[in-house]
Amino acid sequence: MSLATFTAAQLLRMLPRVRISHAVGRLCEQELPPTVSRAIARAYARAYGVDMQEAAAGEAPYPSFDAFFTRPLRAGARLVDDDAVVSPADGSLEASGPVDSGGRIFVKGRPYDVGELVGDAREAARYSGGAFAVVYLSPRDYHRVHSPVAGRLTRVRGIPGDLFPVNSVGERHVPRLFVRNNRVAIVIDAPGMGRVVVVMVGAVIVGRVSVGVIDAPAVPPGDHAIEPPHDVQRGDEIGVFHLGSTAVILLEPGTTISRGVGPIRYGESLVKAS
Repeated sequence: MSLATFTAAQLLRMLPRVRISHAVGRLCEQELPPTVSRAIARAYARAYGVDMQEAAAGEAPYPSFDAFFTRPLRAGARLVDDDAVVSPADGSLEASGPVDSGGRIFVKGRPYDVGELVGDAREAARYSGGAFAVVYLSPRDYHRVHSPVAGRLTRVRGIPGDLFPVNSVGERHVPRLFVRNNRVAIVIDAPGMGRVVVVMVGAVIVGRVSVGVIDAPAVPPGDHAIEPPHDVQRGDEIGVFHLGSTAVILLEPGTTISRGVGPIRYGESLVKAS
């Protein structure tokens, strides 16, 4: 471990991460003059290698940095595979595998309790022997999240937490990272597959998660039943990361994630080898 990495980890522990993130979030939502908006978008795209040709036409200049960061894609920019389970987001498939008999998943050698991850210990047994996948979204990626399956969105759970960075520093130095951060669990009941959960994990700097079926800037803490249930198809948008982070998919027994780790786009099959 380098001195710089160690120093960064210690600073992160001392900083008021949630307060800083909320303050930055308010700044990101401030209206920008068109010339400033264009300059920020160009600088960000150049710094992170963002392909702005994929963005929906007619959106720029963006009214705020948040609007730029959460920009929609142009029609036809992604194709949704016909397989039963697809990636919910652009990014990197960081890990996948089975949920063990103790209701745990292992990401880069670290165990995470499924019940804690989804915010409901009673749900953990449902996924024992099932499968999981972790998709990490980098700053360059498109930050809207889509349904990995066809089914009925029945519940959304807001789980308050901290806002550590979900990157190599956070993964290495923050024990139980995914279950410590603020997160939102989106429950989809899929015919023939049982209950599928997409957990959107927030991160430092804003960390806000919004979900289309809840009329609020961010998902409020607690368990929210969606009545009537909201029908979704594979690839339908279900949530937005306002800076951040990681999407974790949990599947009941009967489906295996076959896709290998590496770059992935939303709509690409998770049950077909890459």
